Amino acid sequence: MTVAAILASKGRDVVTIAGARTVAESVQLLATKRIGAIVVIDDGGRIAGIVSERDIVRALAADAAAALALPVSSVMTRAVVTCGEGETIDSVMSRMTRGRFRHLPVVTSGRLVGIISIGDVVKARIEQVEREAEEMRAYIATA
Repeated sequence: MTVAAILASKGRDVVTIAGARTVAESVQLLATKRIGAIVVIDDGGRIAGIVSERDIVRALAADAAAALALPVSSVMTRAVVTCGEGETIDSVMSRMTRGRFRHLPVVTSGRLVGIISIGDVVKARIEQVEREAEEMRAYIATA
């Protein structure tokens, strides 16, 4: 199974924010959309970073309530790891586990086309394993 299959199932909507917006605005967006990360885009619509709940907690720990007035660009993760639609779920699961991050923007031809979470990947992997087990049971029953 590939990242494209996950996106076909969950959709391609990606919540984005400009780096000049405040951390408080990103917190409100995270809460309203019930998500764990927002892709930060530059003026050209390219990925500039990603801001996650973890990034915000770290900022709050360092600057307390004053962190809420900071621009998102000052707390975001700049080195964003991305993936392509053709990658397998095993590949992205391994990368996410090694990198210890839970959200992975999907890029095609340099353009943001979706985002997947570790929850999406685990769900897809479980479905794949269940399908394989059912196929094995059916094969054994007909043998």
